[in-house]
Amino acid sequence: MTLTMGDSISPFLFMDKNKLPQHVAIIMDGNGRWASARGLGRTQGHMEGVKRIQEIIKTAHDIGIKFLTIYAFSTENWKRPSDEVSMIMRTFIAVLGQKAKDLGRNGIRINFIGRRTGVPDEVLKAIDQAVHLTMNNSSMTLNIAFNYGARAEIIDAVKSIVSLAREDKLNADSIDEQLISSHLYTRGQPDPDLLIRTSGEERISNFLLWQLSYAELYFTDKCWPDFTESEFHKALDNYTQRERRWGTIRVPG
Repeated sequence: MTLTMGDSISPFLFMDKNKLPQHVAIIMDGNGRWASARGLGRTQGHMEGVKRIQEIIKTAHDIGIKFLTIYAFSTENWKRPSDEVSMIMRTFIAVLGQKAKDLGRNGIRINFIGRRTGVPDEVLKAIDQAVHLTMNNSSMTLNIAFNYGARAEIIDAVKSIVSLAREDKLNADSIDEQLISSHLYTRGQPDPDLLIRTSGEERISNFLLWQLSYAELYFTDKCWPDFTESEFHKALDNYTQRERRWGTIRVPG
């Protein structure tokens, strides 16, 4: 490769590939603010955000990240104006229908985490089709958190464990972290190594509260529509330069 004056150099060229995270979680925030700053409608902000989702999924897959979890629609998002929610649902169905086959051809498995209760039937149908179409893929798992709330997830896990106890299939002494993790929506997957949140907000917002216990956190002022492949590389590069710790235990990045 020959670089000429003015060419930008991706941080990925220089980061230690052995230190890349296995699982990245992203809170995609700022579509509305991005649109408002440009005098555009919120719909245009969401549509631009969809482009970034596609770009980041491809980038994560190409560089070898095995698990990517994106916060697409929270349990609190139903409180948004009804016309905005309807637009998000229509866009979600259309994009999922168009892109599921492409993701499948690239070996990406689509997995949804969140509650099904209250989700429109047409959305559930699109979700089920995408999951079925990609269920045998293994190059990367794409978790789409939809109608998701971490507190709801933990409540559901507790209910599942209580049901087992009532059936005399476990006792209190057998309840540990591993058991609880096995009843979460992300069961069978490693916890996220890195959480990225865009748009300048620095909070978790009811996202993967259990799973993010030891994740590295990366916050950027960039709104989601401006979080390009280059910005993703910056986040990954920042992660590879950190020395991860669990209590007194040091773990290489």
